[in-house]
Amino acid sequence: MRMVDIIHAKRSGKELTEEQIQYFVDGVVSGKIPDYQTSALLMAIFFKGMTTEEQSTLTMKMMESGDHLDLSSIHGVKVDKHSTGGVGDKTSIPLATVVAALGIPVPMISGRGLGHTGGTLDKLEAIPGYQVEISEQDFIKQVKKDHLAIIGATGNIAPADKKIYALRDVTDTVDSIPLIAGSIMSKKIASGTDALVIDVKTGAGTFMKTLEDSKALARALVDIGKGVGMQFMALITDMNQSLGNAIGNSLEIEESIDLLKGNGPADLEKLIVTIGGYMAVMGDKAKTTAEGQKMCEEVIHNGQALDSFEAMVRDQGGDPNVVNDPNGVLPQAKYQIQLPAKTSGVIAKIVADEVGVASMLLGGGRQKADNQLDYSVGIVLNKKIGDKVESGEPLLTIYSNREEVDDIKKLLYDNIEVADTAKVPELIYTTIE
Repeated sequence: MRMVDIIHAKRSGKELTEEQIQYFVDGVVSGKIPDYQTSALLMAIFFKGMTTEEQSTLTMKMMESGDHLDLSSIHGVKVDKHSTGGVGDKTSIPLATVVAALGIPVPMISGRGLGHTGGTLDKLEAIPGYQVEISEQDFIKQVKKDHLAIIGATGNIAPADKKIYALRDVTDTVDSIPLIAGSIMSKKIASGTDALVIDVKTGAGTFMKTLEDSKALARALVDIGKGVGMQFMALITDMNQSLGNAIGNSLEIEESIDLLKGNGPADLEKLIVTIGGYMAVMGDKAKTTAEGQKMCEEVIHNGQALDSFEAMVRDQGGDPNVVNDPNGVLPQAKYQIQLPAKTSGVIAKIVADEVGVASMLLGGGRQKADNQLDYSVGIVLNKKIGDKVESGEPLLTIYSNREEVDDIKKLLYDNIEVADTAKVPELIYTTIE
């Protein structure tokens, strides 16, 4: 069997066999297939797609390429959450601490940023000392102790995905349903959790631009999850504007801490409470989602979720002082530059993906797989869709380590619209079970 024949078959629109997919995955893991051929097949899959059977086969072969975590020694229903990624989407970090504060074990294996979207691991690494790579033994030990750990996939968890993931980012093959489904589910099945909620983003700021595509992805994920016996559901939520106000690694950690102190943005808290309600039911702590949501609100506002976050940071080597003094602990940008409104009116549009690109160009995201991040930079929105604004009033603040940001200002002005009226997008569109 030759890799070039597999590329040709998919490029021609043929369905790949189990043997061909196995050969591809084995070659990626062993390094026998060079990056340029892997990239060629990824592009062929992007354009030609995959059948349901191909998607399932790819997922399972990627999962089987490494170890399967045995979490049976952790008491209780192990519940996890994953997002398909979006601008300002720091949901996983405060949500995991909220659910853990309910006594539900949350063993979370997360990823890094893709393109203009931030990664949970990148945000956590903005906290000095925080270790995203710990041993399986320490991972299980910490979940038993804190009900929570957030780490990156180890070298033995879906190693095929680890290599493919990096190449997708730099070959513009991120927004492919088979590749997204395979990436997410190979890691989540291998991670050994019992139940999973997927937050499928839809809109300008994510990879699924239309509600139709988002529903198709959600359906593919749910079918794979239920096919292997997991409790599984998906929510489709909005990403036409950024979630919360902060975009950028340190800035999003600070906003997460604000939320856990009961002072976070309303949209972020609503999403966390909504997803947390489903996770509480899955974790056998609540009988209804409404009851679970009330429990989530309580641990946010009584400080228990903040305590859970502090324990996780400390036990993974991070500086716990970040809770009480985020500005003193987290990297800080040298310049804070406001972007004033040119006219008065109502914010009608903030193109989320372009705001994410602006943060990336400041150094907050990766244009290449090996790019080093500047954790301090980013953007904080002063206004969101539907808000009134006066001429000269700041629309947002640019956090930068370069004084000259005319290119960033132009990009942002070109993608923020002020009008007489505005239609505020829905936050949560639907659920798929």
